[in-house]
Amino acid sequence: MKIGSIKENLNLEQRIAITPEIIKKYKSLELNIILPKGYGEHLGISDNEFINEGVEILDNDEKVILEADVILQMNLISEESFERLKNEQILIGVLNPYINKEKINRLLDKKVNCFSLELLPRITRAQSMDILSSQANLAGYKAVLDSFAYYQKAIPMMMTAAGTIPAARVLVVGAGVAGLQAIATAKRMGAIVYATDVRLASKEQVESLGGKFLIVEGAENLETEGGYAKETSKEFKQKQENLLKETLKKIDIVICTALIPGKKAPLIIKKDMIDVMQSGSVIYDLAASQGGNSELTKVNEIIDHKGVKIMGDSNILNKLPNSASNLYAKNIFNFVSNLYDKENKKININLEDEIIEKTQIK
Repeated sequence: MKIGSIKENLNLEQRIAITPEIIKKYKSLELNIILPKGYGEHLGISDNEFINEGVEILDNDEKVILEADVILQMNLISEESFERLKNEQILIGVLNPYINKEKINRLLDKKVNCFSLELLPRITRAQSMDILSSQANLAGYKAVLDSFAYYQKAIPMMMTAAGTIPAARVLVVGAGVAGLQAIATAKRMGAIVYATDVRLASKEQVESLGGKFLIVEGAENLETEGGYAKETSKEFKQKQENLLKETLKKIDIVICTALIPGKKAPLIIKKDMIDVMQSGSVIYDLAASQGGNSELTKVNEIIDHKGVKIMGDSNILNKLPNSASNLYAKNIFNFVSNLYDKENKKININLEDEIIEKTQIK
């Protein structure tokens, strides 16, 4: 059986689905890896590094699609590659079925088996495959570094003979995986950190990292069975807005990480709240590609609103592509390993397995 991967659109995506470090694990399952020439060159990974691990390098993407039984990607493949996919071929990646519904339906019509890893259930057995967690962890870390780079003051408190520089105050909106990593990173660098989330269960996690949790009076726990945040009521939103507006008057840096899977990102930081922030403050919106948590966020732009910089990368992990690829490659290998029947040496789409059933797009 052959496992392949083709090049992503490098203008949009720098990460790759197969790295040299993971090849031995595929080989241990007696799976053969095929890749196109130059697959990892943009990350400084030569074809020889793959060849030395036993990978077969083919001339181009077209040949990989023609020969592969399973295709591993970061994102949905291009329209051009659609036509080359065959019946019963398997495509695995972050396919965004809510956004790409029409395109994926075309693949389903061709009898291509599509698995989208962001649909993984939040169960213990799926943790090693959880691409949302591994990638969000890096995103939270990088968002703090980037926002600190744009903030034109020192981050930790500094006491000098000339006077004291106060520590920067950071607010993290959303205390999921990205938010918790942002809290930990900002705290390590000496900032005073606050956080808010609609899930009350995150209070203990925030405080264990040294953050101060902002609670809306009379708040209820708004968490789904899968561990994600629910949409909030109008009354709750108003209370949250009042608390945030008052808090933002003394905040220097805001890291926005709140997302609801498959839906537009919740609007949390409104224009009138940004108006009360101090000039020189920074907002980094990790939810930019899904509409943004800040009302003024624009994808891949840095907006200056009355001295407040608002940043929103469409894909912050393009700034950490090697680390992100290494983690993603391990996640996707664990998924393939679960899908693979080692005894009969074939893919087994066992819909009684919750992981397979939840991730297959039908």
